[in-house]
Amino acid sequence: MNAPMSSTRNTELRRLDLAHHLPAQSDYKVQEQLGGSRIIVRAEGCTIEDADGNRLLDGMAGLWCVNVGYGRKELAQVAYEQMLQLPFYNTFFKTAHEPVIRLATEISSRLGGDLGHVFFNSSGSESNDTAFRLARHYWTLRGEPKRRIFISRWNAYHGSTVAGVSLGGMKAMHAQGHLPIPGIEHVMQPYAFGEGFGEDPQSFGERAAAAIEERILAVGPENVAAFIGEPVQGAGGVIIPPPGYWKKVEAICRKYGILLIADEVICGFGRLGAWFGFQHFGIKPDIVSMAKGLSSGYMPISATAVAAPIVALLKEKGGEFIHGYTYSGHPTAAAVALRNIEIIAREGLVERVAEDTGPYLADALSRLAGQPLVGEARSLGLIGAVEIVARKGTNHRFGGEEGHAGPIVRDACIRNGIMVRAIRDTIVMSPPLIITHAQIDRLVDTIDRSLRESEAALRGLEAAA
Repeated sequence: MNAPMSSTRNTELRRLDLAHHLPAQSDYKVQEQLGGSRIIVRAEGCTIEDADGNRLLDGMAGLWCVNVGYGRKELAQVAYEQMLQLPFYNTFFKTAHEPVIRLATEISSRLGGDLGHVFFNSSGSESNDTAFRLARHYWTLRGEPKRRIFISRWNAYHGSTVAGVSLGGMKAMHAQGHLPIPGIEHVMQPYAFGEGFGEDPQSFGERAAAAIEERILAVGPENVAAFIGEPVQGAGGVIIPPPGYWKKVEAICRKYGILLIADEVICGFGRLGAWFGFQHFGIKPDIVSMAKGLSSGYMPISATAVAAPIVALLKEKGGEFIHGYTYSGHPTAAAVALRNIEIIAREGLVERVAEDTGPYLADALSRLAGQPLVGEARSLGLIGAVEIVARKGTNHRFGGEEGHAGPIVRDACIRNGIMVRAIRDTIVMSPPLIITHAQIDRLVDTIDRSLRESEAALRGLEAAA
């Protein structure tokens, strides 16, 4: 990597950041107190570098998305070539272009089954908005317009648009903007460590699935359009459902004729050791939303895949699906995504996660079992979480349930050279799929070290509670 940015330039950028930039999901008062954002200047492989010259192992793959790692010159080259030929054209007005047609075909082949059609968007939030509107439109065409209710889970994350936040189950997000919008119901999440501690995993999975059926019956099956869920809840804290949970959820949806929507924005494109998370759990959704790993974050693009029966009805009934975005099927983004999928397949990254690095991460995290501050360390493929607890053998938190412990440990991790995320009192990780064994060891060992360094501050939280 190159020399660090000059201190003068760094200072000027931080000043301009405070003066003009509103970063995403930030506390702007804290940003002001910190004197501006950390300026990231370059990245390569699994490593990012900031303006001060600090190099960090990126344990979050950007934001759950840089699956093939940073610095892929062929992705830059294909973007350059596409921009010279056709930098942009829309897919409105009965038009299309080769990159978007090829990408839709490639995605369909990876999804399998009858998920043969794809609608393109720019973000995961938009992908779920599309699923939301499409499902309601489908039931109207079916002659069942009362089927408008969506069932989701508390603590789920389905994006930051009005519909995405409403579909999600994060109460702090609902509190801003008088959300959720009507027609969305939330049920318990399959979070065994938090909501089924000490319970038999199978029994807990049955209880969590049963909550969905209970809500369907409470609101009336004739009023329910769909159930939406992430195969593994990412931003909720890497919530890995108990064995059998998803099969039970699928059976409930089929029993009541409800659409099953898999939000694959995080889990898609190899994260769990399968091309898509629903394939790992052996279920067949009707609609699949995806983003992030679709282009490995190199270009903003997302997609919503739709099963054949839904498309058949759209074609039979006719009429416009009056929905779309300026950048739906953007040719440059599509070209980059297509080459990204080629890289994932060519390098066998999905198989590598399933057979090598995923099991290696699980084994590495098992070394934290004796750590006195770790209540549980779990993973599936290359997504994992470490639960921070005040007392070993319990799920009791430092300072109550407000989530103050996680940021303390996260900040220590960053000082020690790894980028991870704190979700309440859980440290989560989602590294690039190209991560090596040595880098996995560094990731886990640094979390261990950071926990030990943070213990005094954490005990202070407990004393103050």
